[in-house]
Amino acid sequence: MIEKDLVIIGGGPSGLSAAKTAAESGLSSLIIERDYKLGGQLVKQTHMFFGSEKQYAKTRGIDIAKILIDDVLSYPNLIEIMTNTAVVGLYNDKVITILHEEKYSKIKARAIIIATGASEKVLAFENNDMPGIYGAGAVQTLMNVYGVLPGQDVVMVGSGNIGLIVSYQLLQAGVNVKCVLEAAGTIGGYKVHASKLKRLGVDIKTSTSVIKAVGGECLQKIITSKLDEKWNFIPGTEETIELDALCVSVGLSPLGNLLSMIGVEMKYVSSLGGLVPMISHSHETSVENVFVAGDVSGVEEASSAIVEGYLTGLIVAQKLGFEHPNYEVLIQDLRSQLDNLRSGPFGEKTRNGLLEIMR
Repeated sequence: MIEKDLVIIGGGPSGLSAAKTAAESGLSSLIIERDYKLGGQLVKQTHMFFGSEKQYAKTRGIDIAKILIDDVLSYPNLIEIMTNTAVVGLYNDKVITILHEEKYSKIKARAIIIATGASEKVLAFENNDMPGIYGAGAVQTLMNVYGVLPGQDVVMVGSGNIGLIVSYQLLQAGVNVKCVLEAAGTIGGYKVHASKLKRLGVDIKTSTSVIKAVGGECLQKIITSKLDEKWNFIPGTEETIELDALCVSVGLSPLGNLLSMIGVEMKYVSSLGGLVPMISHSHETSVENVFVAGDVSGVEEASSAIVEGYLTGLIVAQKLGFEHPNYEVLIQDLRSQLDNLRSGPFGEKTRNGLLEIMR
């Protein structure tokens, strides 16, 4: 049995930032990441971030990933990293079973931060598993990590920020984005992103969704339809669009599987993306010394995940007896940053959702 003070499951933005502030407080930690490298979703995000200077505004996601990774690597004596490692078991006594290089091991932790992020939701329509149909994250990975185009003629489903940003990235890569489909009556993302697409001639069709995909060994076309106010297809409004790739961006679901393994109290909150843990003001779940940070406790922008990670790392360190010398000042500042990120009309759903899960 390997014994550790703090184990952080997930090496994305929230996990990395939690490790940093824990180390600044003098607490050692182990980051477990199932991918071959750290950074999470940031490693494929080439767009510049909003927010303030503290949240790396006007910095590309890929560059923010490098900053966070370098921060962690600057504490070699306090932060241990395991990549290509899957957590396959989590138990109430804070024992973690991992699989690394075809070998199973067990780790006993004093505290755990689960920062597993979220996974892409799928859209139900006929033949939705046909080759040529991708999630937006898969398209970003293909283009921005491996330099591979998903197709030449693409339709995007979903006009949230991710759908709009990925559509713009496709255009930058020379792909013909034929249109963006949105089931709701209004565009879901920021107007600045939608305006970029419209200026480049991309039509955003609201109250419209996909009925079926058509093709042989791969996707050749889709059939769409307008939707009424009850989300039902309207007969006679069908349209056929020829394409070779369909990108689906209809939201994310928090990855709380590990939380369910240990009986953490959970609640379905649609405004936070799905099933999320009930948490205290300190991001602690109903199981003592098991904390969460980032999208696993409610889907938001990566900026919020970073700040939540910093905050949770400080809190966990303090609870284990490693209080940062500027603890109170930093806690107040980080909470203020989160409040600012969640302010305004776009943050209303998140604010209301968090009220539902606070214990």
